[in-house]
Amino acid sequence: MGFIMKVESFDDSVVGITSTIPVEIVFAGGLRPLDLNNIFITSPEREALLKDAESMGFSHSICAWIKGIFSVVMNYGIKRVIAVTGGDCSNTLALSELLSRNGVEVIDFNYPYNRDRKALRKEMDRMIRRFSTSWDDVLIWKSRLDKIRKKLKKIDELTYKEEKISGFENHIFLVSSSDFESDPDGFENKIDSFLHEIEMRKPNKDYIRIGYLGVPTVLDNFYEYIEELNGKVVFNEVQRQFSMPFLKDDILETYLSYTYPYDIDGRISDIKEQIRERDLDGLIHYTQAFCYRQIHDIILRRALNIPILSIEGDRPGPLDGRTALRIEAFIDMLTNK
Repeated sequence: MGFIMKVESFDDSVVGITSTIPVEIVFAGGLRPLDLNNIFITSPEREALLKDAESMGFSHSICAWIKGIFSVVMNYGIKRVIAVTGGDCSNTLALSELLSRNGVEVIDFNYPYNRDRKALRKEMDRMIRRFSTSWDDVLIWKSRLDKIRKKLKKIDELTYKEEKISGFENHIFLVSSSDFESDPDGFENKIDSFLHEIEMRKPNKDYIRIGYLGVPTVLDNFYEYIEELNGKVVFNEVQRQFSMPFLKDDILETYLSYTYPYDIDGRISDIKEQIRERDLDGLIHYTQAFCYRQIHDIILRRALNIPILSIEGDRPGPLDGRTALRIEAFIDMLTNK
């Protein structure tokens, strides 16, 4: 396996996660969750990671995120992974089987598609036993993480209410809430420093207000390019969901309110509410190449009465010329409208 030199290694306290899960359980077990997606997409070796997976037999038509996750686990020596095999990517089940056959301990987690409370409780009970912790310790951690989530909610509100925060800054903080950067104290300190820094910023209210739908994009300079065109992303749908902005006391209700792993009706309801709340002018719906969620674009277009631009990404890299032109034309149309 692999021609990538291990520039970083992780100790046995790290548990890789393939998507957002109830991280309170991992922390309560004395371990540290690590979002494998974030490690892949921010790696300076991300193209090499993809080629490494393809050299192992992954097809070019397999989603780049799946290939990236596999290579991160194998190249960075991650020994234990929680695979979300229900409620995320349909390829994760096969990925988990492959990881197991390569010596990785894989723990599956399934969100019940029908949002059944008893089924979710059963899944969380199983994980609590697996990590030798208790509901009391999990709820202590929920209280701790909710303090940070309140600050993330403030970052989100400052993005669209006071217009002091860029779309990319909003994205990077919210997407990092999937694992709290494996260090809640350090992550909270980073948030506090950022909130202090932006106090002196002057708001900019003269722009086209864009909502971003779908999984985080693999396209570089996406947010910056939109701002060059006098637009701004003031709603990052899925990233906001990672931050559990509902702040419910009941941990089961928290993860039942999380829209991403369930049927699309919950997403549509949330998006409609945010269109009104944030006074959005248009939406950009990003889909990952070879992902089944591309079909949701049909449903979203029928359900949402607002201009929508659909774009697609495959491998990480610069925003391509064709997509850039389509974004420019879309923002021009919204400006003229």
